[in-house]
Amino acid sequence: MRRLWIGLTYAVFALLIVVPLAKIATGSLEDGLSGLADALLRPEALHALMMTGIIVVFVTLINTVFGVMLAIYLVRAPWLHPRIKGLLNSIVDLPYAVSPVIGGLMIVLLVGPDTALGALLEGAGIQIVYALPGMVIATLFVTFPLMVREVMPVLQEIGSQQEEAATMLGAYSWYTFWYVTWPSIRWGVIYGIVLTVARTLGEFGAVLVVSGNIMNLTQTATTLVYQDVENFNVLAASGVALVLAAFSVGLLLLMEWAKKRKEVH
Repeated sequence: MRRLWIGLTYAVFALLIVVPLAKIATGSLEDGLSGLADALLRPEALHALMMTGIIVVFVTLINTVFGVMLAIYLVRAPWLHPRIKGLLNSIVDLPYAVSPVIGGLMIVLLVGPDTALGALLEGAGIQIVYALPGMVIATLFVTFPLMVREVMPVLQEIGSQQEEAATMLGAYSWYTFWYVTWPSIRWGVIYGIVLTVARTLGEFGAVLVVSGNIMNLTQTATTLVYQDVENFNVLAASGVALVLAAFSVGLLLLMEWAKKRKEVH
């Protein structure tokens, strides 16, 4: 019976992950390496990959700074009322309960070109929707819980005794964080960064709504794959998807390496 369940587990794993990845790889190489190169060196593909990279950088930096800060406040701030902490925890988990498409729609309804706030911002030369800022905000909405939920359990596990001792000895807040708190949470932050990058690379729904999917302007790698499939250009779509899959596999290997380093230390 045990072998049967193990076999079923491997079968489901192969059906849902290995087979689709293999199909993407074979599909992208259907016309050889030259066909893959043509798919990736198209102007729209280069621009879409560049946009995805820019969004990954912005989202990862913002999530790391503010995610760690919020995690510390939720765990360490004694002046926060329990009800306020509960409210903030619920807000952090909101992206898990709301579809990314709905998140993108909320951004459009708040700061879209047809809204008062959106018109005011555009009058000041700041365009949010159908531009890079809106795409970053939409991706932040989807990925923000990842860093917070990775760091909070680590902070709760290590306790606050060492930080309190450092404060009593006269250490400044930044010194205490950098030399006491950071060494304990750095692997949790690394996990959060890996998950944030992976989720950002694959984000589709919220970005599609906010960006408008304008070629060579607001198109990301995932929305380009969607457009290529819609246009029956499966070879080109497989090539871009293969790049995203390769990055994802690399991130998984990085996470496994980080886990082994954590066990050693």
